[in-house]
Amino acid sequence: MRSDIIPGSIFPDYELPDHGAVRRRLSELQGQDPMVLVLGRGGYCPRDRRQAEGLVQLYHEMAVGYCRLVTITTDNLLETNEYRLSAGAHWPFLSDPRRVIQKDLDIAEYTDPAHNPMIPHVIVMEPGLIVHKVYNGYWFFGRPTVEELRQDMRAVTMKCRPDWDITRPELKAAWQTGRKELFYPYGKTRAQTLREKE
Repeated sequence: MRSDIIPGSIFPDYELPDHGAVRRRLSELQGQDPMVLVLGRGGYCPRDRRQAEGLVQLYHEMAVGYCRLVTITTDNLLETNEYRLSAGAHWPFLSDPRRVIQKDLDIAEYTDPAHNPMIPHVIVMEPGLIVHKVYNGYWFFGRPTVEELRQDMRAVTMKCRPDWDITRPELKAAWQTGRKELFYPYGKTRAQTLREKE
């Protein structure tokens, strides 16, 4: 992984076709929410399939928790669709058969020249594509468990949502006086606030 992809850095805003052949930018898919980005080998890999199966249940929790999940592989469009459907996934899968991300992030899995995949990684992001945590999943147990991702989503949400603890008297007073900018989805994200200060 490129040396500048570390906690606090801004992840590149890649644009790739999704499983429906629609070009999507990561920033568009993320919106103003925390996001988990899975960079995988593809549907041929049993470890990737097992990881996707585990993420199916977490995805339902992420959806109601206002968090996003995206998977990117080097599969072509047909393989991307087959992988997504076979896993029972309902989140966006992006296709990168030209290996733009693999090359840009320097994550070619040189031990598998037959498939030439990416080294699997999971990147947990705060709003604004801000890197919170990076997991190297070359070995299966290097990948985060569902519970670890749940904890990561808690940490990121606490950090980026000013209304995390609405029992605070000042938040109740703000709501009562119409200052809704402190509440999701009315307010600005931490990333937007930081950009305005630059």
